[in-house]
Order: sequence, then C-alpha cells, then structure tokens
Amino acid sequence: MSTVSYTSEFTIDRPVDDIFPLMSPEGEKLWVPNWDYENVMNSTELSEDYVFVTKTHDHGTTDAVWIVKRYEPSRHEVEFYKVEPDDKVGTVNVKCAEEGDGATRVSVTYKYTAISKRGNEFVNGFSENAYHDFIKEWKQLLETYFQHERPEIN
Repeated sequence: MSTVSYTSEFTIDRPVDDIFPLMSPEGEKLWVPNWDYENVMNSTELSEDYVFVTKTHDHGTTDAVWIVKRYEPSRHEVEFYKVEPDDKVGTVNVKCAEEGDGATRVSVTYKYTAISKRGNEFVNGFSENAYHDFIKEWKQLLETYFQHERPEIN
C-alpha cells in the first residue's frame, strides 16, 4: 500500500492566540463553510484522545473517525489521527507560531497511508499541487472569517 505526505505553510496577519483555537472541531465550524462534526465525547474541550466523527470531509473522503493524537496548546500544536476504515489512515499536524509582527505562521502536514485498493488509488492520485491549493484555501477562509464579526468558540 502507498503513503503520501505533504506540508504547506502560510502566514496570516493575526496573533497566534486568535488562530490556534480555530484548529479544533469547534473552531473549524466557525471558518470552514458547511463543516461540522459529530461530537461523541459530550464535551467540546479538546484534549489528547478526544474523538469525533466527520462525514465526507476533505480530500473526497468517506466518513472518518478523528482522534487527537497530541494536543499541546502551550506550543500551539495539535495532531490528529484520521481513520477512514475502508480507505486510509492519516495524520494531520497543525503548528502555529508567532511571527514578530503579531502575525502567525501556520504549518499543516497531512500524511495518508492507504489500507485498501480505493485508498491506494486516492494516495497515488493525491498531488502536491492539489494539497498546496487546499491549504491556500485555509488561509483565504481564515482571512474571510476575520473580516467579519467573529463568534466566540464555545
């Protein structure tokens, strides 16, 4: 089976404490159109081993079980396992770092390992250009979010 991994970065003109909370299931609901998740933990407080489910989310996927692998808010870093039982297993790592001018550098790494023929087809067709375009959209969506009145994360 195949594996693919890409990292992309962008800088956004907002403090890291404004950006990092948005890199959570509750946070993504605020800036990603039509993004939602099934909360199976009866809590919205992110922590290691936190579990949630998404339906047909990014990269043409099937239903996915997400598990927080690592959560280090003091370092502004979060990493998730993303398990699609019929296709692939992924890790998603997001690191936010303060820039000297009050901006934030966001680094996002997706790594997928195929566990089926269909997953292998996805991995083999997942291009670096498509990935970088996907992360560019994150920046655009975050900028749009900050141009409007921002609801607080619950």
